[in-house]
Formats: sequence, structure tokens, C-alpha cells
Amino acid sequence: MRYEERKWEAGVESGARGAELPAIEGDLPRRILRNETLLVLALSLGASALSALISFIGSVTKPGGLKDQAATLNASQAPGRPWLDLAWQLFGIATALVPVALVAHLLLREGAGLRAIGFDRTRPRSDLAWGAVVAAGIGGTGLLLYLGARAAGGNLTVVPESLPDVWWKLPVLIISAVQNSVLEEVIVVGYLLRRLGQLGWTPMAALLASSVLRGSYHLYQGIGGFFGNLAMGVIFVLLYRRWGRVGPLIAAHALIDIVAFVGYALLAGKVGWLPTA
Repeated sequence: MRYEERKWEAGVESGARGAELPAIEGDLPRRILRNETLLVLALSLGASALSALISFIGSVTKPGGLKDQAATLNASQAPGRPWLDLAWQLFGIATALVPVALVAHLLLREGAGLRAIGFDRTRPRSDLAWGAVVAAGIGGTGLLLYLGARAAGGNLTVVPESLPDVWWKLPVLIISAVQNSVLEEVIVVGYLLRRLGQLGWTPMAALLASSVLRGSYHLYQGIGGFFGNLAMGVIFVLLYRRWGRVGPLIAAHALIDIVAFVGYALLAGKVGWLPTA
């Protein structure tokens, strides 16, 4: 981030009009960028990674196999009270996006905002088209990997939703899927890669950091969830570097999650190949 030379006025003992402080020129100090990045992660996906690790330790130390345990993604927050449940669902979705607002503020400080990572409305059709292509390629493969990992005992049974059958169920699942995609791709791809580059990380080191982080906050699903999402992270980083935009990645991630959430809601208990808790 570049700054023009600036002056600050500060009150001094004699009541003078102001005193010139040292100007800040060039890039922000690496220490500030490093601390900023750590704080953003601590408020979002870094904290989720630690939580997932604790959850995974609890699962593997619990009697019985992983596939006999369940990881529920969209659960009811107020069973039997649909309007209160809806309020909690929307509250959770909104607050989960606060770190994205923080990243937008930090990038705006650089003069570009979220445009710097390609999250804007300049290419909506292209973003959606490429996102659909990526989702088609990754979605089916991811499902097969999950089923294989669960059958091998390396994954919990993932329950995409356990919401009540009310009118807002499918809209909330769709909004939740979009929230997940925006949060993850803005922070773990666009923002993190930008900051790691500014901190002098090599492209390979940044790719590994982003991919391992993505896998880590899916550890609550089991080993399969970790490695499957790590592989997805590698692909997404490479695509981001090719396109210079997180827009297609957000579209792809949203489509994958929408199919998973809504598909489970419509098919659970009706087809034999789909595991249920």
C-alpha cells in the first residue's frame, strides 16, 4: 500500500498549532501487515481451523468409528420455534460476513477495495460461467472422495442440513452457501495470497499456506474433509493466479454448496447412496 507524504498535527505543551511527525512512505511495515493478517485470520477462518482441530481430536478419541459420528453443517438453532430459528440463522450468516467487511476496509485503504482481488460486478456472466465449469468438475469428484473416505472410516457422516421443514428452509440454505463461498474465497484466497505476497512469501509457500488452511478448517469432517479441501485449495489458488479474480471461485464454491445443501434436503432418506445420520 502506497502513501503520499503526510503531516500530522499534534497538541504540544506550548499550545503550538502542531508538530510534524515522521512521514510514512512506501509500503506498510511488514510487522503491521503480518499482525493485520493474523488478526483477520483469528477473527475468521484461522479460529475455525483451531476449532475444527479440537473437534477432530474429540472425534478420533471418542469410542466408535468416525463414520458412526455426524458433522452437521446447518442445524436448527431454536427447535420448535421457526421464527426465532430464522432470526438466529440470519444472524449467524450476517455476523460470519463481518471479517469480509473488515478485509474490504483494509483493501480500500490501499485505494482499490475488493476490486483488487476481483470481487466486483465487472464480469458477472464470465464469473458465473467459469464458476459453473469449475463446480461441475470439482463437485462430482468431491462427492466421490467423501463417499470413499467415509467408507474407509476416515470421515464423519456429513449432514449438510437439519433444518425444520418450513418455508424459509431452502432460501436460508442457499444464502448460507453463498455466505460460505464469499467468506472463504475472499479471505483464504484473495486476501491471504495478497498479504503473503506483500510479506515476501514465495508463490509455492503461499499456495501451501492457503491450501492447508482450507483443509484445516474442514478437519471437523475427518481426514477426508481435510485432504479433499486441501486439494480444492490448490486448484483454486492456481485458478486465481490465472484469472486474477475470486469472482469465479465464489460462484463455483456457492454452486457446489447449494447443490450439497439443497440436494441433501431433497434427497436424504430417499436414495440409498446418500449417507444420513
